[in-house]
Amino acid sequence: MRLAVTGLHGQIVSAMIERAPRGVEIIALGRPRLDLTVREAVLATLRAARCDVIVNAAAYTAVDQAESEPDVAMRVNGEGAGYVAEIAAELRAPLIHLSTDYVFDGALDRPYREDDATAPTGAYGRSKLAGERRIAGIHPNHAILRTSWVYSPFGANFVKTMLRLGETRAEARVVADQRGNPTYALDIADALFAIAERVRVDPSPTLRGVFHLTGGGEATWAEFAEAIFAEAAARGRAPVSVKPIATADYPTAARRPANSRLDNAKLAATFGVALPHWRDSTKLCVARLLAA
Repeated sequence: MRLAVTGLHGQIVSAMIERAPRGVEIIALGRPRLDLTVREAVLATLRAARCDVIVNAAAYTAVDQAESEPDVAMRVNGEGAGYVAEIAAELRAPLIHLSTDYVFDGALDRPYREDDATAPTGAYGRSKLAGERRIAGIHPNHAILRTSWVYSPFGANFVKTMLRLGETRAEARVVADQRGNPTYALDIADALFAIAERVRVDPSPTLRGVFHLTGGGEATWAEFAEAIFAEAAARGRAPVSVKPIATADYPTAARRPANSRLDNAKLAATFGVALPHWRDSTKLCVARLLAA
């Protein structure tokens, strides 16, 4: 199976390259060869890839910066996703698209299901929702996977930030009134391969649409940080205490959802895919980063 994946250095594409099982070829495509804001480049590059399935993992992910350049975010995440859907439709190839919890406003008191009303509060979330809608309107043969709180040994993410802080601080102030599902990029990669294989051979409409894909369990950012520091201390690092703070104590340009929890029941029932608990995957990630 040949998978064309948009992006070269992101957490998910890096994880997919590392975790690709035997018989799966990853064709990673990114700038300057593939620029999601240039329709002709997207169409030509993916057309030449001769793939079985397309995975759109590239995105504008600077959540706060998007507030000052919403047009750029929309060109990449909204219009760019539409270009990918356009060529996927031309090639009659299934499209797997990575989306986000930021399409919700975070006001519910339970994990969000796929059919809950979307209401993004920032430019990033609006651009990702626009991408979902463009894909749905262009190419029915798609699976949109919303994920959240992604971390890994690659790129910039919360786990790496906490480990870096722990090198010089005995205490870290971390937000405790936002709750979500920490999700390991390598677990996402494993799920993507299983989903891609199913949609490649099975045209069933039940395998198409929107699904939630996150790690098992839930946590606040403060609880996530405590787990990271505990794992680091177990491996010889100096202990770091976590001081819980409110979102208001850590102002950002973009509003974060207070509730980022996503319900994964539909994914498990449809594809038989369930990601490991975030605590188990966090142990693996911390151990690997400290060993390096």
